[in-house]
Amino acid sequence: MPGKKKNEHLIVGTEPGSIAEEMEIAGGDVLLSVNGMPVEDIFDYRYLAADEHVILVVRKADGEEWELEIEKEYGEDIGIIFESGLMDDYRSCRNKCIFCFIDQMPKGMRETLYFKDDDSRLSFLQGNYITLTNMSDHDIDRIIRYHLEPINISFQTTDPKLRCQMLHNRHAGDIFPKVDRLKEAGIEMNGQIVLCKGINDGAQLQKSMEDLERWLPELRSVSVVPVGLTKYRDGLFPLEPFDSEDAAAVLDMIEAQQEVYLKKWGSRVIHASDEWYFLAGRPFPPEESYEEYRQLENGVGMVRLLMSETDSCLKELEEAKTGGACAPGEMGEREISLATGRLMEPAIRDLTAKVQASYPNLKVHIYGIRNDFFGERITVSGLLTGQDIIAQLSGRPLGSELLLPCNLLRSGEQVLLDDVTVQDLENALQIRVRIVESSGRAFVESLLGTGGY
Repeated sequence: MPGKKKNEHLIVGTEPGSIAEEMEIAGGDVLLSVNGMPVEDIFDYRYLAADEHVILVVRKADGEEWELEIEKEYGEDIGIIFESGLMDDYRSCRNKCIFCFIDQMPKGMRETLYFKDDDSRLSFLQGNYITLTNMSDHDIDRIIRYHLEPINISFQTTDPKLRCQMLHNRHAGDIFPKVDRLKEAGIEMNGQIVLCKGINDGAQLQKSMEDLERWLPELRSVSVVPVGLTKYRDGLFPLEPFDSEDAAAVLDMIEAQQEVYLKKWGSRVIHASDEWYFLAGRPFPPEESYEEYRQLENGVGMVRLLMSETDSCLKELEEAKTGGACAPGEMGEREISLATGRLMEPAIRDLTAKVQASYPNLKVHIYGIRNDFFGERITVSGLLTGQDIIAQLSGRPLGSELLLPCNLLRSGEQVLLDDVTVQDLENALQIRVRIVESSGRAFVESLLGTGGY
């Protein structure tokens, strides 16, 4: 096959029963153009291929070029599978952020874990947060032309000089005109502030929260999350962990600013991640405070949502009992175990106790796994490793099965962060492992043994 050039995209297959399969497009073919236009990446392709009448030029594996005319419904997928989901190389981060988690990773892990992405296309496709420092005017033009939203932005601070220092990039303070352009075009945005003690907290945080009003209402929400610090920080910028007093001060500031924006804009806009409430020892806000859980993937409101969904599920099960139906929880003796990160352990214990109050035959061993791999300051379950789980659960009472949260696994695979598989865990601990999806219903059903595997 002739050498593949820029804006030529290797096809690896087609969806069964798709238009592409019917047109005899096959793995090894190369897409050259759509409607006479070159295709830079997935956004160009989606935009151009959405029309009802589409002309594809494809180079077959033997070098012959086919021009294919397609009539279809507007927006109907042609069914081509490309070598890369972006149809382009991933853009790596050019910053050297003082809080970068990847710089705090130990050596010897799989290569993909060390890739620093800062790609606006991943912001749209996967919800990743980007710094905008990698984005050219051309990139902004395409976001506006295709109206790609939401775009998720890591602000960290609205002080240009401080942002340059935090990202260790002399251009990091130049992003705000780009945000202005996105607002003017009506592009929906979400924001994030990674808070570093003594750097962008205190008066700097207050200033940032006030300055963000410049981009409302297109900027729908902003999360404030504490920096994650592993034990692998030799030679890195000296950062200190937040304590309970710090967390309380952060929450006071955020909640005060929420009230200001709620009165003026009808939205709280700024949201504290769950970690602050755990650290401060404060109860979580009511459900309405999280405003449709816009920052859920950033750890904002996950506990409140789990609490609410668990209560709803238990209520449904109780109604099924009183209605004379056979409730799923009507069971004999059941003894199981559950492992989670130390951050979530108190909440999981409280929720499990609620389930046990309705199902007294249920016995659950709950283990908060200490993160020896990254260090004890890392307490979230999503960064637990298989080796820590095995080391800390070996020889402990586990019952008939072990429940683990789904965020331990690599997306779409049965593999943990350190390449230990679910099967490895089962073999090492001699127990069946059940992966629990992140919903209250899945949590309750897994405890009761009624959910799927």
